[in-house]
Amino acid sequence: MNADTKKTVNPLEQPLKGVIEMPPDKSVSHRAAIFGALVKEPVLINNFSAGADCKSTLSVLEQLGVEVSSRSGKILVISNKNGFKQPYNVLDAGNSGTTMRLMAGVLAGSNITCTITGDESLKKRPMSRIIKPLRLMGADIQAEDNNTKAPIGIKGSNLKGIIYNSPVASAQVKSCVLLAGLHAEGKTALSEPFKSRDHTERLLSYLGADIKTENNKVIIQKSGLSPEPISIPGDISSAAFFMVAASIVPGSEIVIRNVGLNPTRTGIIDVLRKMNAEMEILNKRTECNEEIGDIKVSHSDLKAIDIKKEMIPNIIDELPIIAIAATQAEGMTIVREAEELRHKESDRIKAICTELKKLGADIEEAVDGFVINGKSKLRGNCVLETYHDHRIAMSAYVAGLVSLKPVQINGFDWVNISFPGFTEVFGEISN
Repeated sequence: MNADTKKTVNPLEQPLKGVIEMPPDKSVSHRAAIFGALVKEPVLINNFSAGADCKSTLSVLEQLGVEVSSRSGKILVISNKNGFKQPYNVLDAGNSGTTMRLMAGVLAGSNITCTITGDESLKKRPMSRIIKPLRLMGADIQAEDNNTKAPIGIKGSNLKGIIYNSPVASAQVKSCVLLAGLHAEGKTALSEPFKSRDHTERLLSYLGADIKTENNKVIIQKSGLSPEPISIPGDISSAAFFMVAASIVPGSEIVIRNVGLNPTRTGIIDVLRKMNAEMEILNKRTECNEEIGDIKVSHSDLKAIDIKKEMIPNIIDELPIIAIAATQAEGMTIVREAEELRHKESDRIKAICTELKKLGADIEEAVDGFVINGKSKLRGNCVLETYHDHRIAMSAYVAGLVSLKPVQINGFDWVNISFPGFTEVFGEISN
């Protein structure tokens, strides 16, 4: 990724209007590829993400002998009829925590010995949260910095099921343990304090795994998967930037088509509605065990809200763009008990507060969140940093659209981690 790229964003002089589609959902794309590699027969995947993180997953699978072929465009076929092969080199997950954590769960119960590493950002992210439960299952796994950071060394071994109470509500931790449980003897049960996103449970169930859910608890038993075709919905985390932009740019009205509406991911819709955003869901339906539909968003006068602890797991990725919305909302927006934000691609609490202060927003940093007093006139005429973080980059872009003067964003190419073509889609609705 070219960290030296700069992007100038000019204030919008007209409303956002039109119909757009989002890139494929990154979370579902990762899982579709990984789960497809666990099936004995070829699996067809439609609408696979072109983001750099999902390419990291495909690269790791290919290093393990998985065949990844393209039918056309976003259509892939995953084939692994002979099982994983011993890799020749260290497996590189790039910037993708999902790749590293989910593949650790897969490989812990395999016959493979390998090391998984990543870029400098990923090597700073916490890995003890997956290493602890995997070791309880009998995994032979080692990591740097007292088993807390990548690179992670794995020697595949026979695993046994466990009952595990996760201290954090994390879809990556849950998915890692469930994937290990898929190949472990006996029953594996995981509970979490709040229900995190459940794409793993839904897709494993769709593919025929022996899995069931009970509120915040998931139980899985050793089982095989069937070669059902998988269709990926549009990414609601990407849609969040356009939803917020349409809400805060006067006169705007847009429709975002074919977006994933999984209830564990629609926290952004719930939050914006609580903030008085004008929003409507159209053409709702279910495909591959996931809800999808169209989202219509119009400009409205936003109101500040208190974002509660139980809301955090379902909006953790959207909090940077929610912060931009909060600067344009009347009153005090309070975000607390979101310390997980400090352990993402960047310390997002620090990044949000530092960059919004440059723009003139009234924001106060807390250990576990932030407080924003709105409504603010963002002055622009400054240089914003991305911290090698795609969501900070895209949030900065939306802030630039409603600033009084142009802003420059350093390292803007980091948007390609999840959304190549981000600015082009904005161009479709801003001309």
